[in-house]
Amino acid sequence: MSTPSDNTQPIEVSYRRVYQIALPIIVSTASYTVMLFADRLFLSRVGKHELAAAMSGGLSSFVLSSFFVGLVGYASALVSQYYGARDYRMCTRSVIQSLLLSAASYPILLAFIPIIQYVFILSGQDPKLTENATAYARILLIGSFFLVARTAASAFFMGIGKTRVIMLTNVAGAVVNIPLNYVLIFGKLGFPELGIRGAAIGTVCAGFLVFVALFAFYVRETSREPFRVEHRLRYEPEILGRLLRFGTPAGVAPFLNWFAFNVFVQVLHSYGPDIAAATTIAFNWDAVSFIPMLGLGVTASTVVGQQIGARDHDGAQRAAYLVIRIALIYGCAMVTLFVGFANSLTALFASGFESPNGQITSMSADMLRLLAIHVPAIAAKLVLDGALRAAGDTTWSMWVSVAIHWAMGFGVIALVRGYDVHPYVAWSTLIVMNYAHFLAVWYRFRSGKWREKQLIG
Repeated sequence: MSTPSDNTQPIEVSYRRVYQIALPIIVSTASYTVMLFADRLFLSRVGKHELAAAMSGGLSSFVLSSFFVGLVGYASALVSQYYGARDYRMCTRSVIQSLLLSAASYPILLAFIPIIQYVFILSGQDPKLTENATAYARILLIGSFFLVARTAASAFFMGIGKTRVIMLTNVAGAVVNIPLNYVLIFGKLGFPELGIRGAAIGTVCAGFLVFVALFAFYVRETSREPFRVEHRLRYEPEILGRLLRFGTPAGVAPFLNWFAFNVFVQVLHSYGPDIAAATTIAFNWDAVSFIPMLGLGVTASTVVGQQIGARDHDGAQRAAYLVIRIALIYGCAMVTLFVGFANSLTALFASGFESPNGQITSMSADMLRLLAIHVPAIAAKLVLDGALRAAGDTTWSMWVSVAIHWAMGFGVIALVRGYDVHPYVAWSTLIVMNYAHFLAVWYRFRSGKWREKQLIG
């Protein structure tokens, strides 16, 4: 196995370099946000059950995929450090192991299709909501391979900093997905009206397109120097072992965290269809802030990983702080939007099924204003968590984040089932959780423990 070169040179730490990596990622995540937004907007014209079911079913299917997404996606941390160390062939060899893991994950994900319905039944949801959420989740699980495999392919470009490739493929996917979903949901151009099933089919088709495009770019890039390797699909136990060692906590954490968040959502949905619709509307707008900030977390992972690979830990710390500043500027803009225009934003979704007293719009607007409180905490924690992951500090991150998320999950169950609290009280547990998580990762990053980790030797 090759080792990092001793000829590593410092990599520039500047806003210019961060923006070069971050801007395509932000555009890429923004395209996904627009796609998700349009999907939910179309379904809001079908009915409130379909709108709520898309979130419930989509989140449940993603929870099942999230372990493998986190595991194979951790290849980006390996790639970024090898790239910083100028060991370019190891970048390719790491991603090959990630692609092999993607293929191995698919039969496991398919096994959940017959039992996914029990997630919604056990949470006590409305029967119509359960039926729609089950149909949506099953179709997404059929297409789950494309989600996991494209994460593996994109890990290569994330790690080497060529994020424009990811931007182009994701924008292309959104351009295909939005009109395709419209056609399939409403039955246009001779297609049958498929409703929520059409939304799921359109999403899977777009995911297939993004995977094919990313894989084609990956094959082209790794067919030439300096990334070219002899064996394209060679199993290498030493590299795979390293990916499993550091990547397993990076996969377990999002799986259990999203599981806890899914518990939170299912409990909120158990209040009834109106609360479920209001919750979904608020989260649709929250995604406008969250998903691009998730992209900034990925940016932090890339730039910090490259600095660590170049043996420049001080530069890694400076890079993380640069990304935090950018994230906070964006987060503050979102706070202003959510607080100042909550009623107008939420009315856009509720217009198709609003009750005469305007209850759904009013509740979702209140929920959105409450969510504005946690936006700065999310902005900072995603960047800091990305930096810790890049350093290989994944086990600590896993235990702390899982403990905090499940404190929220059990807390909301106790509040709703045991004390029958108002929905807004249950909603506030999410805000408390995000601030607790931010304080934990901030303390860990400031402690400097991440500097002791050896990801690539």
